Amino acid sequence: MINPKMPLQVTKSSCADVKSRRDIRLFDGAGDYGNEKEAGEGVRRALDDGLLWNTFHAKEHVKTLATKQLGLWGLDYFDLFLIHFPIALKYVDPAERYPPEWFGADGKTVTLQDTPMQETYHAMEELVDAGLIKNIGISNCQGSIILDILRYARIKPQVLQVELHPYLTQDALVNFAKQHEIAITAYSSFGPQSYVELSMDQGAESLFTHDVVASVAKKHEKTPAQVLLRWATQRGIAVVPKSNDHQRLTQNLDSEAFDLTPEEIKSVSALNINLRLNDPADIDPRMGIFA
Repeated sequence: MINPKMPLQVTKSSCADVKSRRDIRLFDGAGDYGNEKEAGEGVRRALDDGLLWNTFHAKEHVKTLATKQLGLWGLDYFDLFLIHFPIALKYVDPAERYPPEWFGADGKTVTLQDTPMQETYHAMEELVDAGLIKNIGISNCQGSIILDILRYARIKPQVLQVELHPYLTQDALVNFAKQHEIAITAYSSFGPQSYVELSMDQGAESLFTHDVVASVAKKHEKTPAQVLLRWATQRGIAVVPKSNDHQRLTQNLDSEAFDLTPEEIKSVSALNINLRLNDPADIDPRMGIFA
């Protein structure tokens, strides 16, 4: 997320994980979220998912951040460590400011850094060699960037995490990833609902109240949130929804207790309007990675 002052995202997923198991937990955190220490206190026995923030893309900084994040989580290694965005920002010493966020010390300026993705990726491979991470993931990457990575990768990326919901189905990218045997994790599965508190919902109609989603939910006697999650997981896509409410967390974890019909999946997919809500170009047009 661009400005994710938000709770840890947790869910159960039917998507085969990097170890080919069918029943897993994903804990989605990042160096920019500011909740790693607190989240780590509650998930010592769980599989964990970290993300490499944009200010640590240089090869000499990748291991520094991974080590710091492992310490915050209280872990010896991450099962999966992802590159958050294919964007390199100016390095911020974590001893001076952490989380580093998008902007510089003035809170307004974005300073890019000339670090190629290849350098960052090879540094991630060294983390695997050192036993600090088990698998490499990438996030917010389109097909052209992934193809480039596959040309030089010694260790293939196992997971691609992207914004994905009925308003942004990304069918071509999902099919591309499946062809290359890269698992997909969807964030912002609830679409605009995830962005209301950040004033980034772009005025889009909530998927929770959309007639199509609501009617499917009523038919199955489930919540709209459960329908949205099942729409993804039934198609082999992992999900990482967030919530502060215990009841909704329980409902999210129970979202695989029913199946949508092929027709229902098609009707929900038909809501696609290519609405991208998490776009760095909204902060600075130089970061238009989805253009």
